[in-house]
Amino acid sequence: MTENESSVISAGTPTLCADNLFLNRELSQVEFNRRVLAQAEGSHVPLLERLRFICIISSNFDEFFEVRIAGLKEQIKLDTPGFGPDGLPPRQALEHAAARAREVVAHQYKILNKAILPELASHGIHFLRRTTWNENQREWIKQFFQRELMPMLTPIGLDPSHPFPRILNKSLNFAVALEGKDAFGRNSGTAIVQAPRILPRVIRLPKEIGRDEYSFVFLSSIIHAHVDELFSGMQVVGCYQFRVTRNSNLFVDEEEIKNLRIALQGELPQRHLGNAVRLEIADNCSPAMTEFLLNQFCLKKEDLYQVHGPVNLVRLTQIFDIIDRPNLKFPRFIPGLPFSTQKKKNLDFLQMVRKSDILLHHPFQSFQPVIEFIKQASIDPDVVAIKQTVYRTGPDSTLMEALISAASVGKEVTVIVELLARFDEEANINWAGRLEEAGAHVVYGIVGYKTHCKMAMVIRRESGQLKRYAHLGTGNYHPGTARLYTDFGLLTSHEEICADINEVFLQLTGLGKASKLKHLWQSPFSLHNQILHHINQEAENARNGKPAAIIAKMNALLEPAVIQALYAASGAGVKINLIVRGACALRPNVPGLSDNIRVRSIIGRFLEHSRIFYFLNINRHHIYLASADWMDRNFFRRVEVCFPILDPRLKKRVITEGLKPYLRDNTQAWEMNGEGYYKRKISRRNRQFSAQDALLEKLAAVKQESL
Repeated sequence: MTENESSVISAGTPTLCADNLFLNRELSQVEFNRRVLAQAEGSHVPLLERLRFICIISSNFDEFFEVRIAGLKEQIKLDTPGFGPDGLPPRQALEHAAARAREVVAHQYKILNKAILPELASHGIHFLRRTTWNENQREWIKQFFQRELMPMLTPIGLDPSHPFPRILNKSLNFAVALEGKDAFGRNSGTAIVQAPRILPRVIRLPKEIGRDEYSFVFLSSIIHAHVDELFSGMQVVGCYQFRVTRNSNLFVDEEEIKNLRIALQGELPQRHLGNAVRLEIADNCSPAMTEFLLNQFCLKKEDLYQVHGPVNLVRLTQIFDIIDRPNLKFPRFIPGLPFSTQKKKNLDFLQMVRKSDILLHHPFQSFQPVIEFIKQASIDPDVVAIKQTVYRTGPDSTLMEALISAASVGKEVTVIVELLARFDEEANINWAGRLEEAGAHVVYGIVGYKTHCKMAMVIRRESGQLKRYAHLGTGNYHPGTARLYTDFGLLTSHEEICADINEVFLQLTGLGKASKLKHLWQSPFSLHNQILHHINQEAENARNGKPAAIIAKMNALLEPAVIQALYAASGAGVKINLIVRGACALRPNVPGLSDNIRVRSIIGRFLEHSRIFYFLNINRHHIYLASADWMDRNFFRRVEVCFPILDPRLKKRVITEGLKPYLRDNTQAWEMNGEGYYKRKISRRNRQFSAQDALLEKLAAVKQESL
């Protein structure tokens, strides 16, 4: 196969309405997961990493059903009029998305059962089925069940005084079919056993009774094997694992509440008991029990997903940490530091930022400078104030502890905590409470607008005056994701940029009209208009015979006005390259509509997360980094910032690290056509180029082969 040839791996194509300009968002998201699944299928990916990608698919689909499918179901339930930009009515979009998701899930389990598990076994890593247990293993498992599991399990027989229990979102459960009468003469024939979340889903057998060093059994297999011990004197005629996914959108009326934090604390528990949207069951479940469960959750056959294996593959991620087999994982590396800091010890980051801007490219470069920036500010006696936004930071955060310490010693600390950061609400509520206890000013952003921008500011007294330093990023203040997501961060003391950042903080904490910013583009005020303006400017340049080009890298491209502007720019002759990791509603390569637009998606070891917007602007090369994707919510319902890279040296770095390698990639790149098909670029082995591997080689402090 030549370098220019491609292999179609993605099956199916999103359905389009006739003569429509846009692809459907939900279908595009399913296709993204199909591309992720190809990582689990590829022999070029280490075996345990392939297992991890299988788990990622399940995690992605959990959120997809909890949010996107749940939203479609709500639209159908409320009989919401109108269509999405793609023209598909909610019911039709739901049907198509569910059908395609079912295809991906079926292929996911096929890869797991037919390829990954057998290959793991060949490497001495076994997942033992009940039918293969030997006598020693059965005895150990029986004792484990009686000692560790049975006391934790509460079987619930169904009768008029024991109705069907409340099943928590995404919990593991078993529907048990019984015959006979119990001690009280009851014979309902059905019971439910719920597996507590604290129980591990995979149990490692001792080495002396396992087949090799690593032998595991699934919790579900153990419960299946011993479920009869929970129903003394009765006959178990069937035991079937199942899992229900519920609507996880939080319904908090921000216009009516007086305290968002208190209201959210009251609403969070309901997330576990929202309306059911998906039922996952074992594929050996009897038709009668399947129908019974569907009725209990008010679901239909199209909401049913029958799987050959554990119903919750997400919990298999624990295996990755248990197994010490470096040869079955991606090679380790140590993130680098900016070139100007590599040979220095005891670095004073404020002093360094005072001299020049610092650009960080994660995870190839370390997130530690950002942590040190805040930590050093928290103990510097001349620092008088620190301000920071928090969207996702995790339950354990050195950054948050530094802010708490700074507030505790009397510094003026202001933190804008986004309480509605989906699935991080509880952690953010806890941090908000601790920050307030330490004396920090905690603000929850603006009602109706999520605070999604990533910025921090340090104010220091120097030579009798106040000097501002800042960090802006495309990703979250989360050290964990900074090791897994690709993002850019900028440390700067540029006076005008810092003044703009200060203005945004004033908007978030106080009241008043939005002022015009000198350098930052901000949602919901100027970002959308500026993006349209720069796209239109490139189109005008092309029409006037001047050089014109646009390169944009983001997670999702869905906003109709921006897409139409890109179509118009293409028609004017602008060469447009879009690197869109996930959902993309734009149709590239359509004659007469988007001839000059190319769309590619990079799926690799790291999750592509950075947002980069490049406009040639008659060879002036304008570069912007942002926290925002080109989506309606980011433009109109969130507080976002988009910031320029002004230093020519750093501007060149963004182009050579963040854009060019991704346009050159021919191993992890997928190219899209106008109908929504994705083709994977495959080249000769001696001509392969991976953007992520090349950046690791270039930027990591210690190269992969050195560890």
